[in-house]
Amino acid sequence: MEIYKELNTSASKEFEKLLNSQLSKTKIEEGKIIEGKITKVSDKFIFLFIEGLKSEPVLDISELKSMGMIDKAKIGEKISVLLERIEDKNGEVVVSALKAQKIKGWNKLVTAYEKNEPIVGKITSKCKGGVIVEHIDTGSLMFCPGSQISDKPLKDISHLMHEPQKFALIKLDKIRGNACVSRRQIISSYKKEDKAKIVEKYKVGEVIKDAIVKGYSSFGCFFDVNGEIDVLVHLQEISYSRVNHPDEIFTIGDKHDLLIISVDKEKLQIGCSIKQLSPDPFEHISNYETDKPYKVKVVKITDYGCFCELEPGLSTLLHSSEMSWTKKNISPKKLFKVGDQIDCVITEIDKEKRRVAISHRLTQENPFSVLEKKYPIGSEVEGSINSMNEYAIYLKIENLNIDAFLHCNDLTYSNNGEEELKKYQKGDKLKVKVLEINLDQQKVRVGLKQTQKDPFDWFKDKKVNDTITVKVISSDNKGLIVRPESCEMDFVIKKSQIAINVADARPSRFVGGERIDAAIAELNIEKRKATLSIKLLEELQNKEAVSKFSSPLSGKNLPFSSLSDKLDKKEKKTKKK
Repeated sequence: MEIYKELNTSASKEFEKLLNSQLSKTKIEEGKIIEGKITKVSDKFIFLFIEGLKSEPVLDISELKSMGMIDKAKIGEKISVLLERIEDKNGEVVVSALKAQKIKGWNKLVTAYEKNEPIVGKITSKCKGGVIVEHIDTGSLMFCPGSQISDKPLKDISHLMHEPQKFALIKLDKIRGNACVSRRQIISSYKKEDKAKIVEKYKVGEVIKDAIVKGYSSFGCFFDVNGEIDVLVHLQEISYSRVNHPDEIFTIGDKHDLLIISVDKEKLQIGCSIKQLSPDPFEHISNYETDKPYKVKVVKITDYGCFCELEPGLSTLLHSSEMSWTKKNISPKKLFKVGDQIDCVITEIDKEKRRVAISHRLTQENPFSVLEKKYPIGSEVEGSINSMNEYAIYLKIENLNIDAFLHCNDLTYSNNGEEELKKYQKGDKLKVKVLEINLDQQKVRVGLKQTQKDPFDWFKDKKVNDTITVKVISSDNKGLIVRPESCEMDFVIKKSQIAINVADARPSRFVGGERIDAAIAELNIEKRKATLSIKLLEELQNKEAVSKFSSPLSGKNLPFSSLSDKLDKKEKKTKKK
């Protein structure tokens, strides 16, 4: 600077004037909000050019992400930052966009507080003693005490959550940076007399032009009418088509015409409708007939079905149970997608309830009816194992896409069903017999053992008390396991059924491979149940012997003592004494 002063020329004086002017413009102070221009963007940092600084400040890109301003992370964009340090211990400039935003937001709150103007915010969460309110314009967080939420006690404030609404600033702490707001003051400001006059102006049948979407909840959408009153359009009055939530159709700030359908002067409420401004598409339902197929368009998919349109505005639900004959538990999303044109049969039209029921599966032949015709009960059919569990097999029957139920007890006559089940795996092919077809429940039961000869048929010509020869397979403390000759089934003779004499009822008396006789104690062909007994055989033999040799003398020839022998012996002993 001194050099140019010494020159004392007109050019040097002009340059000095220009330089001083520029330096005064770029005077920079710590703690001020300044504007920087983005010169470079990396994955983690943003580099800024701020006139008057000797080095480029570096801003953490996470700040813009947290502020919802990541779209501004482009070269050439200008952003406001707080200059915290011109030079730190490392000689670097320290700036913050997040702190700049908070300061600006606070300044707006201060201005609104000083001017006694309401602010727009939304309740974001509950806390001890009240709720947290987020300022719509700046994102600043404020506290609203529970007593200031409404002019009357509210058990549930879920309808107020995340909905833009007006609040009054009742307290600002500049030192701590805290703000306290009240929704109750805003509500109270609408005096009943004034609101009554406002409601009085509106009549049923009138159309409100350009009402602004203010907020929505699960039960409807709130509109601001001329800045003087809020009206609710119930969910059912939004559209003739199904609407799950207003946010599917509306955006905050949108303008819509409303038809006044009710005016409650006592509650000072106005009910409006949007759908009634358009013709009712259900009036066209007379163009459709039941039991006839029609093309429908899938407009929405849920876990329980698809919402379809017969025509724009005329929608109905295709329930998951009516999508397929065989795919009962499959997700609708795996069968259809939004926009699909599918064939459906109208099964019911209820004009009073404005309900239309449709079915997709009725457009196809019932595979269970096909199965019944092709494979009636008692016939054999081939299938492959589609799935298994601990007690059953599900067989895929040919090309019918039907899963037939095969219980483990129907696998074999001779072995334990659960043990037999372990021999099979997915993909195995089996030839089975059709045991049951239930068209109402759409179930098919089959059996494998029914295709084989039943070893229990061995007992068809037998009866109770018949004597049979059995082979001892094994023995234990509980009894004997035996197999009748020429029979492929094993039976248990319990320990109590081995002998009349308890002392002789020992399973260890018998060895494997030994052949013995036994009597049939119980026989039920239908239930495939038979009980064998050696004890019963002895009783029958004794009874037969007594019946055959009934005289006292003949009893001497029996392998057991007769009653007369015992009496004679007792008499002789008495005489000797």
